[in-house]
Amino acid sequence: MESVRIKFSTTDRPEFAKELRSRVNAYFKEKNISKHANINMVIKTIFMLNLYFIPFFLIVFNITSNSWTVLGLWLLMSLGMAGIGFSIMHDANHGAYSKNKNVNKYLGYLINLIGGSSVNWKIQHNVLHHTYTNVANYDEDINGPLMRFTYPVKRHKIHRFQQFYAWFLYCLITISWTVKKDFIQLKRYKRKDLIKTQNISYKSAYTRLVFAKSFYISFIIIIPLIFSSQAWWLTLIFYFIMNFVCGFIISVIFQLAHVLTETSFPVPSSDGEIENNFAIHQLYTTANFAKKNLPLSWFVGGLNFQIEHHLFPNICHVHYRKISEIVKKTALEFNLPYYQNTLFGAISSHTKHLTKLGKYDLA
Repeated sequence: MESVRIKFSTTDRPEFAKELRSRVNAYFKEKNISKHANINMVIKTIFMLNLYFIPFFLIVFNITSNSWTVLGLWLLMSLGMAGIGFSIMHDANHGAYSKNKNVNKYLGYLINLIGGSSVNWKIQHNVLHHTYTNVANYDEDINGPLMRFTYPVKRHKIHRFQQFYAWFLYCLITISWTVKKDFIQLKRYKRKDLIKTQNISYKSAYTRLVFAKSFYISFIIIIPLIFSSQAWWLTLIFYFIMNFVCGFIISVIFQLAHVLTETSFPVPSSDGEIENNFAIHQLYTTANFAKKNLPLSWFVGGLNFQIEHHLFPNICHVHYRKISEIVKKTALEFNLPYYQNTLFGAISSHTKHLTKLGKYDLA
């Protein structure tokens, strides 16, 4: 991976993680419920899939020729697109959706139908982000040439304005997946010997990536261009609008969980040592937001309970609200942080962080 291997402390209050796991496991045992999906999750899955595919078929079969109505259908698809990412493929690719590995595998492939790559996503998100949360040059979620999220990253003049242009860049994330990011990532992961973490060869991964991209472009662009009654240029504009809306939603939700004034961005020692153990590291680098906003929490797949997700990524998100009280109580008992905010408070904190990192070289 990187030149220095990251090592988390093994002596920093290991009893916290042990006690927390014990309490959470006891909760599921006492309630006699599975840690995986329940009927509510299945209903949500059907809803999100329909929210994406039904508008698509209405567009292709020209149920209406009114351009404003067709735009509305593309906007519904953007919500379905985000919902599939948040609520279905995310849990599946963590192995949290079902006990059945094949169910997780095939539902995880849904990311390919919204422009991404299941192989790359597992490496970037599961391997790098979840393991090295907020550690510069290891967590790719905080790396980017036009953005500065942490002090070890070199500050450039353009960063003075990042609190303004960041929101536009966030809109481009799914377009970036489709056009270039996945291909660049795959080559980088080959160089860092990370592809083997997915038990697949580079040749096979590249072939699957090309096939997935070809299928996605044919499905989401070529078919509407051929069959939709809208002018070709309107179809392309509507496609980009769908991606802008979805990209903005996805990016903001993930940024509000980690890139804040409250959260930490640990710098490893020269030999790669992180001062906290893994579980405590997640508490310092992660935050919850809008916990009382039930509609938002439902739509974003419980990812406003990001602390619980990072501590228990193998638990389906429908359980996060309940176990959050256990996590919070245990963290406070061990005198550890449990960052939480309102939605607008988190947006404000994120903006302040961007502003500060754009102006100063050191904390």
